Amino acid sequence: MVHFAENKTFGNLFQLQYEELIRGFDLKGKWVPDFFKNNNDLVLELGCGKGEYTTGLALRYPGKNFIGIDIKGARLWRGLKTARDQQLKNVAFIRLRINLVPFCFGKDEVSEIWITFPDPRMRKSDTKKRLTSPEFLERYKTFLKPGGIIHLKTDNIIFFEYTLDVIKEGGHELLYATYDVYGEGFDNELTQIQTFYEQKWLANGTKIKYLKFRV
Repeated sequence: MVHFAENKTFGNLFQLQYEELIRGFDLKGKWVPDFFKNNNDLVLELGCGKGEYTTGLALRYPGKNFIGIDIKGARLWRGLKTARDQQLKNVAFIRLRINLVPFCFGKDEVSEIWITFPDPRMRKSDTKKRLTSPEFLERYKTFLKPGGIIHLKTDNIIFFEYTLDVIKEGGHELLYATYDVYGEGFDNELTQIQTFYEQKWLANGTKIKYLKFRV
């Protein structure tokens, strides 16, 4: 409860209600000029959890703006606290279900999306709820710029290969894919930024998969 109370003190947290979104969210299509007050690209982390990638990327790329989105307020508190402690002015968070994200962003407003260790939704009946399902990709297309990139990091091989199939069957452009991102010798945000869950999987010896593509 303490974290929920403190969340209300952060000026870069938006806790949006469905009714507010339906009426029309004021910052939709205007995030960069009206909130961030610059002309830089806008990058989203969907299902951001504690915001490790949102804040980690913001620190590395001060010339871009970053918004982390998650429904769990207690998780977002950690990202908000990190952004405050590190005085990151290019970071915001939204407490919201991912299926409602199109209500928050206008056409061609977002340059990149990061999806980091999402719930793989292993039940067959939940396939459409996967964050890389055709249904979700159609949602992203409403606000991604032409040529906008989607990144995925996951420990789950079934989810990873499902996404590869979605990319192929949907005629999307696969830019890169690996079953073992740490075995590829990357020395950048792909390996130097780690989420809470990623650290757990690595400790168990699980290979981390990564891909990026354009819709």
